[in-house]
Amino acid sequence: MTEITAQTETATRLIDRLVTAARNAQMALGTSHFTARQMALREAAQHIRAERSDLLAANKKDLAAAVKSGLSDAFIDRLTLTESRIEDMAVGLETIATQPDPIGAELARWQRPNGLDITRQSTPLGVIGVIYESRPNVTIDAAGLCVLAGNAVILRGGSDSQHSAALLGDIMTRGLEAAGLPRTAVQMVPTTDRAAVGAMLGAVGGIDVIIPRGGKSLVERVQREARVPVFAHLEGICHIYIDKYANLDKARTIVVNAKMRRTGICGAAETLLVHQDVAADMLPAIAADLQKAGCLLRGDSAATSLVSDMQLANDDDWRTEYLDAILSVRIVDSIDMAIDHIAHYGSGHTESIITESDEAGEDFLTRVDSAIVMRNASTQFADGGEFGMGAEIGIATGRLHARGPVGTAQLTSFKYVVRGDGQIRS
Repeated sequence: MTEITAQTETATRLIDRLVTAARNAQMALGTSHFTARQMALREAAQHIRAERSDLLAANKKDLAAAVKSGLSDAFIDRLTLTESRIEDMAVGLETIATQPDPIGAELARWQRPNGLDITRQSTPLGVIGVIYESRPNVTIDAAGLCVLAGNAVILRGGSDSQHSAALLGDIMTRGLEAAGLPRTAVQMVPTTDRAAVGAMLGAVGGIDVIIPRGGKSLVERVQREARVPVFAHLEGICHIYIDKYANLDKARTIVVNAKMRRTGICGAAETLLVHQDVAADMLPAIAADLQKAGCLLRGDSAATSLVSDMQLANDDDWRTEYLDAILSVRIVDSIDMAIDHIAHYGSGHTESIITESDEAGEDFLTRVDSAIVMRNASTQFADGGEFGMGAEIGIATGRLHARGPVGTAQLTSFKYVVRGDGQIRS
């Protein structure tokens, strides 16, 4: 037996054990009282606050290893926990707990002429596998959302965040225990062996949905190898279009925030499109704001003619998710050209139009087919927490089942409940 085969068999046995425990736990969790699931999240939130110093110490180990490995600044930013980010995780759990119970909701109800009463009713998805890389908060967001929606979750974090994620996973299980719920409703995969990822992707009949959170290579692997359904987005190539009816002050503040607030998140703007009628008046000022904030600009020939120190872009720039302080800029001759550019180069994540024209705004919102479309707002709002969901597991850019921020409602399926009084079919 080769070493690779041995690793694969060991990983498969490990995932099989986790899946068996998860399915047993989900049966209890999925029929538990809503107040118990709420209590589990609130208890975990209190543990997060109480163990802030331990979390910072664990994260310090992860950061030291990341720096030693020469990982990028954007990667390290995603990995870093701070006092405020730890508090955000606790608040996120508490906000999730305020959401309506997503289980058992009556989605539709009707009666047939023969007297049958039919209800479409929400149910948990079952067992969810989450595969992620550097963000420790994914541990909390994913576990919290899954628990409230009655789903067991198997979490496989990356080696770069193993100390932070392990402690956060333990905190979630203690929240479950405090609420009288099975601790195996939340399980961390206790190995960084990549064979475990392959075992999760092949767990047909055990894991109901896989959700990847990470870089392009991770998502590509999941989408290529998974034999179970996947909620995912491959890239966040997000656009801002400055229409000819845009307000300059709004455009300046929105563009800088959309690009520079946090450059390493999937909702960061990567391409700026500017209508030719306002480019000469607006682009130099916006470019100066971006450059002052430390952003490198790459533009087409029309854009570079207006901003002398802007680099010339190539076709690859329009297709690139930089996740860094770099922005591509293109001058377009119409809203139609802007929409065509987004359709050709975009990843279906988030796009925003800056305009004071209701007609142009509605045209953009209607015709752009991305998971999230905005008007006069920063693309950095592409986040479940900002949508009032408390948190999200990710942004789904597919068109089946879940699209946009994946919160508790997106982590449910449904069943049909039929009530009769002796009817038989002729």
